[in-house]
Amino acid sequence: MLKKKMLKALNNQINAELYSSYLYLSMESYFQSVSLSGFAGWMRGQVQEELFHGMKFYDFVNERGGRVTLDSIAKPDADWKTPLAAFEHILKHEQMVTSMINDLMDLAIAEQDHATKIFLQWFVSEQVEEEASVGEVVDKLRLIKNESSGLFFLDAEMSKRVFTLPE
Repeated sequence: MLKKKMLKALNNQINAELYSSYLYLSMESYFQSVSLSGFAGWMRGQVQEELFHGMKFYDFVNERGGRVTLDSIAKPDADWKTPLAAFEHILKHEQMVTSMINDLMDLAIAEQDHATKIFLQWFVSEQVEEEASVGEVVDKLRLIKNESSGLFFLDAEMSKRVFTLPE
């Protein structure tokens, strides 16, 4: 059984994961509007991944006898000046999500909630991967600056990403 404080925090995380999915969907639309279909496809994979994360939390709360309470999802930004600005936004967002996961872990430790602590380990590792993959794209975009040939090459590379449900 989840304690009240942990249940509230997990419900907040569900909302954050759904917001992340919504943000990536907004970014997919932005990249489609500037004819960068590879970037848009990469974002579609992120939409699916964030929905998976939200549902993973959702299922965990239900398995532990808690009640999921959904909240409003905030409207995400819709426009960015450059692909680099969009990915810098994503990096800051993923760093915020990492902070939220770390706070959940701290709460699980403080409340001696071993099951939640074990569950959160996966997300701790996942956030390391999320920040690294977004950081790599930021670095590449900074290297190519506004070189259209570099942007088109990176767009083609980004189109290779395929989301596969983790086991």
